[in-house]
Amino acid sequence: MGAARRRAAFEEEFAAFAAARSGQLYRSAFFLTGGDAHLAEDLVQDTLSRMYTQWHRLHRPGWAGGIENAAGYAQTVLVRAFLTHWRRRSSSELPSQVLPEPPARERDQDLRLVLVNALAGLPPRDRAVVVLRYWEDRSIEETAAIVKDSSAAVRSRCTRALARLRAQLGSELAELVAP
Repeated sequence: MGAARRRAAFEEEFAAFAAARSGQLYRSAFFLTGGDAHLAEDLVQDTLSRMYTQWHRLHRPGWAGGIENAAGYAQTVLVRAFLTHWRRRSSSELPSQVLPEPPARERDQDLRLVLVNALAGLPPRDRAVVVLRYWEDRSIEETAAIVKDSSAAVRSRCTRALARLRAQLGSELAELVAP
């Protein structure tokens, strides 16, 4: 196969991967950012651009996981991009809590908004751990590897973050999930 045909095949394969994974990446990014849709879109775009530059490596023999693990690799890239964003963020930036127009609300939407707002109140690393563990259903070891922390630190972060969420949500959560 010629170089041009091989390149075209890689690009088609990446385009199919990006189309298939964008929704899941966006949902994870949305929760990681505490409901900031614009930042979530930026993180997904950053993740996919980083994936594109490394796409050829996924086909290299001997690379752990190869193309079969591209989705997991993309999640790792997303979380690391999120953590990098928060480390670099200027202290003068303050997110706006005002929405341009309120959306139509249903019970599930209210619950989702309460949870997103509660997640936004957590420190970025704690939020990343909670999203990875309970939204992405990752193991403690996987989460520790992604956030570059020890398993014990991930357990501690989970315990503290969940306690903060419980204290913050209190009766508000009970009202929303009651039949």
